[in-house]
This record gives sequence, C-alpha cells and structure tokens, in this order.
Amino acid sequence: MITILPLALGHQPVIDSLLDDRFGPARRNRTAYRLRDRAEVLGDFSFVAMDGDLLVGSLQCWPIRLKSVGGARQPMILLGPVAVAAAREGQGIASTLMRASLAALDAADSPPVLLIGDAPFYGRFGFSAAATRHWELPGPVDHDRLLLRGPTTVLPRIAWVEAASGNPPRTAKVA
Repeated sequence: MITILPLALGHQPVIDSLLDDRFGPARRNRTAYRLRDRAEVLGDFSFVAMDGDLLVGSLQCWPIRLKSVGGARQPMILLGPVAVAAAREGQGIASTLMRASLAALDAADSPPVLLIGDAPFYGRFGFSAAATRHWELPGPVDHDRLLLRGPTTVLPRIAWVEAASGNPPRTAKVA
C-alpha cells in the first residue's frame, strides 16, 4: 500500500538516486535545475510516496520569481521534478503526488505554479502553456512544455522566469 508523506531531509539521498535512475545524472544540466540552483525545497508542498520503507515516488516544489519587462518581481512556485520508480509506473503514484501537492498549494493560497512537463499529463491538473509563450528562462525550454497553473490575469505577457532569492514564499523549510 502506498503512503504519501511530507518530504523530510532524510529522503533526499534516496530521491537523488530515484531522479538519477529516471532522468539520468545529466538531469542537472536542464533549465529547471538552473531555477532550483541554491534554492531550498518548499517542504510544505513537497511529498514522497512510500511503500513500507521503500521510497517509490517524489515530488518537490521550489521558490522562483517572474520578472516583468519593467523589473517588477512576483513570487511563483516551480513544481518538479515528479518521479516514480520504473517498476511502479502506471499505478497512479504521480497523480496521487500531484493531488497532494496541489491540495497543499491551494490550501496555502500559493502564488501561481509553473512546471516544465508533458501537457497531456499535467493539463488534467489545470496546467496550460497559454500564458507562458513569451516567457524566457535561464536556458532552453520547449514552450509547449512550460506549463502554468493559477490566475494569469495579473501576470505579464512577456517576462523572465528566474531563481528566487531570500526566503521562500509562504512555507517552512524541510525539517
């Protein structure tokens, strides 16, 4: 039976192994990692899937910002990576992790949530690329995979997504 738990500091080495297995060690060269670089994971919104003592999935969230052409900065949350052990794919673990994280984000009235991922999968959770077409990131990105969830009426049409500095928005650090 799968249990969803809040992310704890002790989970990180196993998560790193899972991410290496699923995405390869070169994953750290991806654009999303440039946004997460030196950031502290948002523990209130990050979860692991456990089968007994075995970690079989993880989802992490990170603080980022959106910078408008005029220089105004707005907090956002970067969701990801979401990973499930290869032997456990197709069992709904990623969807369960998504529901847990999004429920926590919604309960906290979080800023908009951004991710880089598959629109067919994440679209069913309210993510869309419609508002992000003209956003730039600190590296290459397929804009069809730059997906946003949350109110878009207050977001700039043209903007720069950047790593956040300072304290993460509305959350505690992982214990």
